[in-house]
Amino acid sequence: MNPRDRLIFALDVNNPDEAEDLVRLLASEVGVFKVGLELFVSAGPEVVARVRRAGARAVFLDLKLHDIPATMRAAARSAAALGVELITCHADQENIFTDLDLGGARMLGVSVLTSLGRGELMSLGYPAELTDPAALVLHRARLALRAGCAGVVCSGLEAGAVRELLGTEALVVCPGIRLASGEANDQKRVMTPEKAMAAGASHIVVGRPIRAAADPVAAARRMVEGISQGLAARGLA
Repeated sequence: MNPRDRLIFALDVNNPDEAEDLVRLLASEVGVFKVGLELFVSAGPEVVARVRRAGARAVFLDLKLHDIPATMRAAARSAAALGVELITCHADQENIFTDLDLGGARMLGVSVLTSLGRGELMSLGYPAELTDPAALVLHRARLALRAGCAGVVCSGLEAGAVRELLGTEALVVCPGIRLASGEANDQKRVMTPEKAMAAGASHIVVGRPIRAAADPVAAARRMVEGISQGLAARGLA
């Protein structure tokens, strides 16, 4: 896989025209474009086709599905029918997707949001042994595996442990990625692209550090350089 193909750019905007402009600008630098809740709710399912027509070679539909099994299976089928490559869910129930045909789409289990730290997990009422984000990530990764997911979304801080747990073929997708000089903003568990890839990530997700950069194309290229360096550290370049 080309290092560029491992860069996922988050289209965190609420205007489909702006999303298309970003895709046209970055299509030659980015492997996957992520449509999240803000854009999907604002623009509807048609936005997936619009992003694809604008030049996206792969689309990640990040809706974090969470409901009873029957509803999650139905929603996953509907999402896959839009022609996306990746879908997210909260996988806390066994065998939800094990026999489900999603065509070319792969399901990712969300582990612990990168905006959450120990304090937030404590306030949410998790037992003491799971208030360490790393422990909860591994717990959720096991659940995702049993649910039939192809991989996990986790911060780069947990990528190595998740890779060891899930094996070499699993997808380990890491948001909360910042350059060494970048601001964390609303993220609590962040890491550079080099370190995340070296730890075991298969893909990184980047939004604001590219979108808000003075030169988004140059910022995307710096992220791809970081991916390459991290892969080289793993002997995969």
